[in-house]
Amino acid sequence: MLPKSTPSRVSRERNYISGRTYEIQRLIGRSIRQAFDLKGFGEKTILIDCDVIQADGGTRTASITGGFVSVYEIFRQMTEMNEIKKIPLKRWIAAISAGIIDGEIYLDLDYEEDSRADVDVNLAMDEEGKIVEIQGTGEKAPFQIEELQELVSICYNGIKDLISAQKKALGIE
Repeated sequence: MLPKSTPSRVSRERNYISGRTYEIQRLIGRSIRQAFDLKGFGEKTILIDCDVIQADGGTRTASITGGFVSVYEIFRQMTEMNEIKKIPLKRWIAAISAGIIDGEIYLDLDYEEDSRADVDVNLAMDEEGKIVEIQGTGEKAPFQIEELQELVSICYNGIKDLISAQKKALGIE
C-alpha cells in the first residue's frame, strides 16, 4: 500500500503476498468480473493494479470502484481500435463501506471510524441494488438483521452516487 492508505507506511509486497493482500485481490477480481461479459473480449487477460494513493480507510472499496472505471476505459479503447465490437458491460459496479458506531450508522467509514465501529460492512453492488459482494463483521458483538438491512440500504444510496461519479468521469453522463 502507498502512503496515506494506512496510518503508517506499509511496504509494498513484491516477493510474498500476504493472506490479506490475496483476499483483497480476490475480492476486487470477483466484483469486477460481475460487471463484464467475460466472453465478450476473447482470450485476453486484464490485470488491474490498484494503487490507492490517499485512502483514509476504504482501500478495498476504492479499488473496486476505481478498478471498474479502468477496465471500462480499457474496453472503450479496445472498441476504438476495433479489437472488440462493443464494451462487454453487463452492469455498473461500485463499492462502499458503512458501519455502526455508538448506535449511529455511518457511510464510507474513514480509518478512525472503522477502528471504532461496532459493526462494519463492505458492499459491492450494481446500480439496481443487487449485491455483488458483501463482507460484514460484528466487531464487538453480533448484530441484528434489521441493522444489516439499514446498512445495505444506506450503502445502496452511496453506490448510486458512486456510479453516477463513474459515469461522469467516463464522460457518459
